Amino acid sequence: MTALLEVEALTAGYGSLAVLHDVAFAIGTGETVVMLGANGAGKTTTLRAICGMTWRRGRVVFDGRELASTSTQAIAAAGVAHVPQGRGTFNDFSVEENLMLGAYVRRDKADIARDIARWYEFFPRLGERRRQSAGSLSGGEQQMLAVARALMLRPRLLLLDEPSLGLAPLVTQELFARLRQLRGELDLTMLIVEQNANLALEFADRCHVLENGRLVLSGPAAEMRANDDVRRAYLGY
Repeated sequence: MTALLEVEALTAGYGSLAVLHDVAFAIGTGETVVMLGANGAGKTTTLRAICGMTWRRGRVVFDGRELASTSTQAIAAAGVAHVPQGRGTFNDFSVEENLMLGAYVRRDKADIARDIARWYEFFPRLGERRRQSAGSLSGGEQQMLAVARALMLRPRLLLLDEPSLGLAPLVTQELFARLRQLRGELDLTMLIVEQNANLALEFADRCHVLENGRLVLSGPAAEMRANDDVRRAYLGY
């Protein structure tokens, strides 16, 4: 499988603090990878470093292009979309305004309008609430809006940071069913940080485990589910 994203010797952090230390992994085109780890292990920082939102050393290569010195806006324009922890919706803006903001690096107005209509069809509740402020939506609706806004970039790589955080189990199941459908229809490559390890490992192709900013385990998701250390630490049995 051709690697869409390659991370080599990645060290990253904030101010004088290094959170990641010499992290290396690759994600194949069309692959779904989940990243597990305790709070503070460096999972969110990994996603932010890929997007150029932290200082970083090492190599981040997307579709053969070195991103290490590239701005966050240019990385988004290259096809990397980020759904941050906490959803990151603009609460005072309407659903439709949020979707328009998701296309901020695009200039194709007619195609943007077609994409908005497409995501209203895919997420019907967003279409029903298009004029409402994002802050008035339920948690599940806000998460669907965050995903739809990221898809307005027409990304090839979708980074999702704790997508099920704060959602009821039925809403989480619906969200992941939508993500599964998107993966099939768009051939999306995904890197997911997720607290619900059981759900994430069922959904993903591969898994990486971070501890204290270092990658300590990697392998196919099915094998990681059977790993005793992973089961005890993340699966609860």
